[in-house]
Amino acid sequence: MALMSGTALAREILDDAARRARARTGRKPCLATVLAGDDPASVTYVRMKQKRCAATGIDSRHVALPASATTRELVAAITELGEDEAVDGILLQHPVPRHIDERAAFEAIPPGKDVDGVTMHSFAAMAFGLPGFVSCTPGGIVRLLDAHGVDPAGQRAVVIGRSPILGKPAAMLLLARDATVTVCHSRTANLAEHVRQADIVVAAVGKPEFVRGDWIKPGAVVVDAGYNPGNVGDVEFDQARQRASLITPVPGGVGPVTIALLLEQTVAAANGEGQPEIVQSGR
Repeated sequence: MALMSGTALAREILDDAARRARARTGRKPCLATVLAGDDPASVTYVRMKQKRCAATGIDSRHVALPASATTRELVAAITELGEDEAVDGILLQHPVPRHIDERAAFEAIPPGKDVDGVTMHSFAAMAFGLPGFVSCTPGGIVRLLDAHGVDPAGQRAVVIGRSPILGKPAAMLLLARDATVTVCHSRTANLAEHVRQADIVVAAVGKPEFVRGDWIKPGAVVVDAGYNPGNVGDVEFDQARQRASLITPVPGGVGPVTIALLLEQTVAAANGEGQPEIVQSGR
């Protein structure tokens, strides 16, 4: 078993983003973060992204709304940022309070500023292999596979989770790389049997140690995209690492690459560039 660490890859991506940010003439690239409420984990994530921005030469702007904010108020704040020519990318920190229509808020982000890859436009671009911004965590997963020499072509991949910003786009990106993809979820019958057949397992279900170690096929590649209290992923790590050929740690696996892609895509948006090639359309 070898660890599929994302730390070194994230550093490479950020170094390149910083170089391209410095090469710009005029203002720095700008990422705007929007947070509704004061969830401690979300506040921490936003601060972490702001620190990464500063270290990469990207300006950051933060819009904080109270937990009582309505969908209309949140959409209005995002729309204002979308119309601001000094803002290149917009990140809506999720999850939002339950009373807010999260999809309506996401769709207020203009496609050209959707550097987190959460809109329907971005999902369609990923599904059809068209230019656009990828969802950062799924994009980070593909970059991790590339960096560790894992070619999904012809491999059986099982994605556990079907969220529109993680599980579904991860499946689309793996399918575009010619993997045979099965998407599993909370109502999948015989989940363990599906996982036992997988050459690549992507766990994105949001439940601590939900994927048991003895489900993993010997030699499989395991990507744990979960993060739960106590630095615990969605995979039973100690047991799974005994069977997997490659496995991501939590933390230090997918997370650093997710943030790096967010900033890379912000610089790309500022420069009017397309996303560096991740999707490869197949037949």
